[in-house]
Amino acid sequence: MSRRIVITSVFVGVVAVSAVTGGFVYLQHREQARLDAAAQATADRFASAWSGRDVKALPYAGRTADQVAASFKTTTAGLGKAPVKVAVTSLSRDGDKATGKLSVAWTVADGLTWTYPMPINLARNDKGAWAVVAKDGASMWAPGVSAKATLVAARTWGKRGDVLDRKGAPILSVSTVHDVTIDPARASAATVAALASLVGEPAGPLVSKFNAAKAAGSNAAIPVISLRKDDFEVKRAELDALVGVVYPSRQQPLAISTTFARPLLGSFGPVTGEIVKKSGGRYVAGDYAGLSGLQGQYDKQLGGTPGIKVTASDKPATPLFEKPAVAGTPMTLTLDPKVQSAAEAALASTGAVPSALVAVDVTTGDLLAVANSPAFGMNRALQSAYAPGSTLKVATTYSLLSKGLSPATTVNCPPSLVVEGTTMRNYEHETLGAVPFSVDFAHSCNTAFVGLAAKMGNSDVQAAAKALGIGAGWGSHLGVAGTFGGNVPVATSKVEKATSAFGQGRTSVSPAALAVMAGSVARGTYIEPALTRTPAVAGADRTPKPLNARAATELRGLMRLVVTKGTATAALGSVPGVFGKTGTAEFGNANPPATRAWFVGWQGNVAFAVLVEEGKSGASVAAPLAKTFLSKL
Repeated sequence: MSRRIVITSVFVGVVAVSAVTGGFVYLQHREQARLDAAAQATADRFASAWSGRDVKALPYAGRTADQVAASFKTTTAGLGKAPVKVAVTSLSRDGDKATGKLSVAWTVADGLTWTYPMPINLARNDKGAWAVVAKDGASMWAPGVSAKATLVAARTWGKRGDVLDRKGAPILSVSTVHDVTIDPARASAATVAALASLVGEPAGPLVSKFNAAKAAGSNAAIPVISLRKDDFEVKRAELDALVGVVYPSRQQPLAISTTFARPLLGSFGPVTGEIVKKSGGRYVAGDYAGLSGLQGQYDKQLGGTPGIKVTASDKPATPLFEKPAVAGTPMTLTLDPKVQSAAEAALASTGAVPSALVAVDVTTGDLLAVANSPAFGMNRALQSAYAPGSTLKVATTYSLLSKGLSPATTVNCPPSLVVEGTTMRNYEHETLGAVPFSVDFAHSCNTAFVGLAAKMGNSDVQAAAKALGIGAGWGSHLGVAGTFGGNVPVATSKVEKATSAFGQGRTSVSPAALAVMAGSVARGTYIEPALTRTPAVAGADRTPKPLNARAATELRGLMRLVVTKGTATAALGSVPGVFGKTGTAEFGNANPPATRAWFVGWQGNVAFAVLVEEGKSGASVAAPLAKTFLSKL
């Protein structure tokens, strides 16, 4: 009995000891789990703080929180506002220390993420709290980087595509320019005045800018002018002698000359805040891009896709991350530099009065020249809308000839006619009397066309103009945003039908539209014009559309008569093989009205239209410019 009791007592004692031991193990396990969780929580807080770009509110070992925050700000400032996401991927604790790995992902550009692992070390302090170990030496923020190094994310661009002419030769290609600027901290007012004289800039405004920067204590460079390499080399010695004048070089697309096809080709320069905002991440402050014209419209093609490169200041030659830029691709135009230069030279004499000249290849319909004056103004050659005046008589005449009118038919040309109470007159009130229609056309008799218009349908002039290319829809296919292909509305009254017949009323054209019309008459077919070969423009239909052969032949004879025995004889009668039509279009509310001067025509394989926004008449102002243009060809 007693033996059994002893055995039972021993068993109970063993159970009691086991219970005590198990409880101790359990408590020990729970403490270890608590320490693990505390370490993990601290690591997670650090990852979250880094992701929020505010690492100050954490405990650190080895450095103060202020020192760590300053280090983070200095190191990562060059990454801008790039979003960052940091997560703890592993953590292992050994006593009062823990080590682990972080996954760091900086979104350094739209759709581009720089991802890398970083170690993390933790230690328990005297109060038993976990702290992130931050010691001098290697950077806490990027791998293989010293503690004092700074990170820089820089945009990179590949080679910009050239703009090529019809033969594949560059008319706009990337070259070196020097941006001449003033360092306000080193320069003087005398230096600034000397620089202005050297580069041909007004001294007063530049000195004022310098004085304002000096007074404000600004060290920002004051831009003055960008010089092409050749121009820079001519002035380099004198620039070197000016203290405080600096001239860093960069690459920029440059045309044959500073004015060559400028309104068409457009400009290139630093992007504005508005452009950055609308770009969807393509541009950032400091980028350069096409700002206007074809350079702006086709910047994505010409400029390619930007890349990104992240470097550290201690090892700038070794990228920490790089996505190479994709080079741009060239675009090819139908322009002929010789014809373009001749057109621009012809317009030079118009001075401050805006003018334009468009030339078309008769055989192909390609635009050979798109010239504008002033050279830095709008692209009125393609994008403007003006009343065509008597140049539209070409379309009216094509309609009349197609419906059976003969050039020999007698048509009266009185000084004036009244249509529904509206008096319509000839230019300077001239009268021809009863003469063959060929004479009326050659001398541009308005009243003869008014009389003939009475028997025309309301849509006849519109249909004829469209057959020759005015309002035919090609404006949206040319490849230049805002191109105006002309508009001749259906007449809604007898007065409008009469005024449309000689290019007034609601009729409107661009110089390009009239050049297309001239080319159609010259070849006997309408071909939709082209300006950009690459990229191809969607929707273009360049299939030739034949004109009425008899009417086209007779119309060519009449346009030759304008030059040999009509309104253009004084200006162009001595120039062989020219066909044309003068035009004088009234506009505005003055009495007498102001006038625009037109001449359209062709010689050989070059059809063209000349506009001068303000001029007495097409015969006296525009036709002489046509002569100059042709002489330079």
